[in-house]
Amino acid sequence: MGDTEIHSRIEQLVGEEQELYERGAEGGLSESDHRRLESIKVGLDQCWDLLRQRRALREAGRDPGAARVRDPDIVERYEQ
Repeated sequence: MGDTEIHSRIEQLVGEEQELYERGAEGGLSESDHRRLESIKVGLDQCWDLLRQRRALREAGRDPGAARVRDPDIVERYEQ
């Protein structure tokens, strides 16, 4: 997956996330909506991590295609 596709995926996830937040503000979310929201957050973290990996590889003169989506357990333990 290239940078353009990753950015498109991020935009898609952000749009869905905003829709869920708006729906929640209007009357609450179902349990499945809450689970989906958490899944979206993890997906966004994975996408941003993948972009950071690709940039680091590119800056090191290596192939950005070697970057891989990391397991949710890994990206969710990063400190901000």
